[in-house]
Amino acid sequence: MDALWLAPFMLACLGTLFMIFFSPGGHQSGLPGFWAYLVIGLVLVGPLFWRRSRPLAVFAIVSVVSFGQWLAGVDPLPFNVAVLIAMYAVASLRSFRWAVAAGLVAELGLALSFGRMTTDPDPATFASASVFVVAIWIAGIYANTRRRYLESLEERAERAEHERDQQARLAAAAERARIARELHDVVAHNVSVIIVQADGASYAIDSDPEQARMAMQAIAATGRQALAEMRRMVGVLRTDGVAVEEYAPQPSLSQLDELVAQVRSSGLPVDLRVVGVPQELPEGEQLTVYRIVQEALTNTLKHGGPDASATVEMEYGLRELFLRVTDDGRGAAVPGRPGGHGLVGMRERAAMFGGSIEARPRMGGGFQVIARLPIGETGRSRAA
Repeated sequence: MDALWLAPFMLACLGTLFMIFFSPGGHQSGLPGFWAYLVIGLVLVGPLFWRRSRPLAVFAIVSVVSFGQWLAGVDPLPFNVAVLIAMYAVASLRSFRWAVAAGLVAELGLALSFGRMTTDPDPATFASASVFVVAIWIAGIYANTRRRYLESLEERAERAEHERDQQARLAAAAERARIARELHDVVAHNVSVIIVQADGASYAIDSDPEQARMAMQAIAATGRQALAEMRRMVGVLRTDGVAVEEYAPQPSLSQLDELVAQVRSSGLPVDLRVVGVPQELPEGEQLTVYRIVQEALTNTLKHGGPDASATVEMEYGLRELFLRVTDDGRGAAVPGRPGGHGLVGMRERAAMFGGSIEARPRMGGGFQVIARLPIGETGRSRAA
């Protein structure tokens, strides 16, 4: 590519050499004869093939050679256009400071050449030649600016692609965390119910077979419900896009009575109280309330002890839903296990809608979970 780009200039230089060679006595004369012009031409044209990789060094070489030519009294030749080509390379590939320096050196060389060629220099002729040099210099500056602009576009495109991939990874991590919370809620609650029912069945199998049979039926129903919910959540991980079965919607406040009834059937007395006028909540916020109640009752089942009871209170205010789940068991005395996700999941769910969670032991025994969630326009705006 460099050879093709330099082809017109090289043809002009070769034409000059042929003219000198075939001139009378051109190849036999001494300096400044044919061989001197050939050496000057090779030294000036040869470095131009490296002007892209080493523009400053190439410009320095051709400038020094041209200055030596001027000191030796050799008139300007077509080879000296190499100075302008090297100047263009510096202006297009290096910083503006080096471009200005190269332009000044080229202008100085032009002035020296005009001073040598004529004893009465014409300012108009010098100005015309100077405009030509400046035009080449400006073309180099423009090429440099355009190259930097294209590089900045490529850099921004790469950065945008990197940010897109990073956002995709963050979204995938958030989705995995959401699914992990959902699975924890489903598995922890339903497995806790199954364990309690199995323990009750094992105690009553000899003394009260009917009670044991009912406990086993409750275990089977809870297991089927847990399996259905797990299928629904794991179904979002399918990548083939083929739906083989219909999945039920996420739980809502309308299923809160069923949750309480299920916990009661496991042997934990639960009292559900609703105060105020129920309001229509977004589906996500309804799921949050359902999961908080489910997690709190599950913790009571696991840690409350055999004689514990629980109370679920929901109070609808003008701008806030107040939720409190209390029990009188011994769960406050049970040491917390590292790596648990229950309370963390509840806090994350509430924070997603601008709410808050307080979980602490009660005075006099037991444990309580208090949640405050904004409702109405405030809740919807925060959820958005």
